[in-house]
Amino acid sequence: MSLDELYARRLNRYVTAMRNGQPDCVPLRPLAAEIAAKYAGYTCQEATHDYRLGFEAVIRCCKDFDWDAVVPNMIYVWTGLTQAAGLRYYGVPGIDVGPDVAFQYREPPEDKKAWMQREEYDELIADPTRFLYETWLPRVSTEVSEKGSPTSYRNNLALVKGAMATLSYFQAFGPQIERMRTECGTVSAICGMLKAPLDVLADKLRGYLGLAFDLMEIPDKVMAACQALMPHLGYIALTSADPGRQIPIPIWMHRGCTPFISKEHFRTVYWPTLRPIVDALWAQGNQVLFYAEGKWDAHLEAFAELPAGSIVYHIDRGDPALTHRILGKKFCLSGGVPNTLMAFGSPDEVKAHCRRLIETLGAEGGYIMDASAIMQNDATVENLRAMTEATREYGVYRSLSSPSPKIATEPAPPTAGMPGWVTEGAPRPGVCRPWEDKIRELPPIVGDAAIPKRIWEDIEGLAYLYIWHVLLSF
Repeated sequence: MSLDELYARRLNRYVTAMRNGQPDCVPLRPLAAEIAAKYAGYTCQEATHDYRLGFEAVIRCCKDFDWDAVVPNMIYVWTGLTQAAGLRYYGVPGIDVGPDVAFQYREPPEDKKAWMQREEYDELIADPTRFLYETWLPRVSTEVSEKGSPTSYRNNLALVKGAMATLSYFQAFGPQIERMRTECGTVSAICGMLKAPLDVLADKLRGYLGLAFDLMEIPDKVMAACQALMPHLGYIALTSADPGRQIPIPIWMHRGCTPFISKEHFRTVYWPTLRPIVDALWAQGNQVLFYAEGKWDAHLEAFAELPAGSIVYHIDRGDPALTHRILGKKFCLSGGVPNTLMAFGSPDEVKAHCRRLIETLGAEGGYIMDASAIMQNDATVENLRAMTEATREYGVYRSLSSPSPKIATEPAPPTAGMPGWVTEGAPRPGVCRPWEDKIRELPPIVGDAAIPKRIWEDIEGLAYLYIWHVLLSF
């Protein structure tokens, strides 16, 4: 079988399962981060600080393991970029932590040292992009000058280095995905970026404790902030989605599950400002991978109200049997192999657990094998291999000579244009400084006025993507 044929078979297998159909066998999609570097012989410092080594580790795994789909680089945060921008919220392997310790996320400080003050909600609500550039970035960077302070050499250098590093990094993903296809026959598992508005507030703005008090004392401001973030988060997700609408947009869900916030706050704030984004993406033909970090069992009934096939639901600490009972008829499920088992169990124990998941969650299709959470270097290579072998041994539905299986749920044809809630209102997503402001500074345009407008807005889009990806990706 040629690599092109292998790629086509794996893609069909992966997409069929994600549409809750029954492919030829259970797909394998390990979200392997530092464990990939470990297998390739790199330390966390090497693979995190030099993304090219992280890329190479993935290629090595794709060649040596029979995996259907992987993330081009699951060690997604490139610490070379975060250092260039001077970002305070990461502990860097080999600098802040040991060279073989995965990068660490630092919680935003509390009270008057928070990266967004309580009294700044109105500023965020009025213009989220301006707030990020003007107020937030100087606080989270050791290099960028604070609002009202004179600019500096370090300030200017950090902005240029950070932007150029971001462009360089993102441009490297296209060739990496092509290498996975042409050298390994492996599918890119995800495409794009989405986060819930409330998660963004907790992760990078108010911090968990600050947000917890805000939800109790100023819930209306929290809700208004989440509503202000919605169009921008939806825009980033939609404009970064797979053009072919086959590969899902991931959402890394964590702060919204019980006990981090109450069921009431999930019902009144978290879900009402996330579901419209998911619905709009599905209306455009895009699935969302609900990477439900933690235990979300209390909210499964809410997820069950989504349109059939609109999501792939990933099980971390939740009850697989309960999840299958509530969601399994409408959505593909993935994961369920505990990371503790991948780290401390024996290969035989891993194989036995994978077999149970296949026989229960995957008995009729609509299941993708993966660990419960992103695999770091505490997982063992032997258990990674055991998960692979068990899936291929126990996960066969029919012979490879059988006709191509029918996909259970196809996305609806995409609606024309962008969703209304993405494009309505001012300031518009995708824009930092509108052309309408710039043109007032220019002499009368001679010739085709559409040309400078188009180019201005194209470049504006790059500045917009930079600050939002600093917030969401890095």
